[in-house]
Amino acid sequence: MIFLEGRMYPKYIFSIQQQMDNTPIESLGKKLDSMRQDELTGLSDYLQSLGYSDQAYLEYLKICDERYRDMVVPSPLEQFSILPLIPMKIENLYFSFTNSSLFMLLTLSLVLLLIHFVTKKGGGNLVPNAWQSLVELIYDFVLNLVNEQIGGLSGNVKQKFFPCILVTFTFLLFCNLQGMIPYSFTVTSHFLITLGLSFSIFIGITIVGFQRNGLHFLSFLLPAGVPLPLAPFLVLLELISYCFRALSLGIRLFANMMAGHSLVKILSGFAWTMLCMNGLLYFIGDLGPLFIVLALTGLELGVAILQAYVFTILICIYLNDAINLH
Repeated sequence: MIFLEGRMYPKYIFSIQQQMDNTPIESLGKKLDSMRQDELTGLSDYLQSLGYSDQAYLEYLKICDERYRDMVVPSPLEQFSILPLIPMKIENLYFSFTNSSLFMLLTLSLVLLLIHFVTKKGGGNLVPNAWQSLVELIYDFVLNLVNEQIGGLSGNVKQKFFPCILVTFTFLLFCNLQGMIPYSFTVTSHFLITLGLSFSIFIGITIVGFQRNGLHFLSFLLPAGVPLPLAPFLVLLELISYCFRALSLGIRLFANMMAGHSLVKILSGFAWTMLCMNGLLYFIGDLGPLFIVLALTGLELGVAILQAYVFTILICIYLNDAINLH
């Protein structure tokens, strides 16, 4: 009855430790299940010896389960769990359609529908409505960003990079904003997603650098005027620094979104606990934490917009370095 009661008595600890030490690592799960089953069997025999029925045994298990669930404190990281909605598996490869895939698809559909309804009449209205103004604002913002950050090219050549940068900014912006909706999923809070996006863009920028400059692009790794004995060390250092651009680009977005949502979750739980307490001053003890949560929600909304902007402007800066070898 050790496991069912949720505690271990000292006299059992040594024997359990010996059993665990003598059990291979790959068999620990089966061993624990076996020990738990032995506990259940012993409990059933004990209750039957006292004259209790199987119904009493089941009721006892139900009470233990309810007590265990009441003791478990929800983790603020549960909101980032990836859950398979449509499981798909081929041998050891998983292709499941998850909640992350669902919200990425919803975000993409929302962006496409917004652009479709704004431009369905051949370019929008002469007097723009709110939705058309939003699309034009995003378009002009990214266009000015590209023109300001990428130098050494004519306007027509810059336009080749503009669609990719516009799509990236819009996708990240809407992903971050829809993550603020209660019971939704923050796609950009997962490192693999942001890392995959940053690495694909990094590879594309490197290809553009070789297309524009040929092998002369490698001179980017060796600053001018460097003494020859220091050249191998600096080339290695610049190569590591250049490769870590993709890593830092993904980590920055992932860390800010995950940390911000976790903080809001923790303080929301704290505010809810304070609201349920009695005996405190109403305006200080109850409404104070609620106002803090509202302020942090507004701050997180600003961070969601800012991170999409930072990701986009760094893409423009890295693209400018690859083209002009700065």
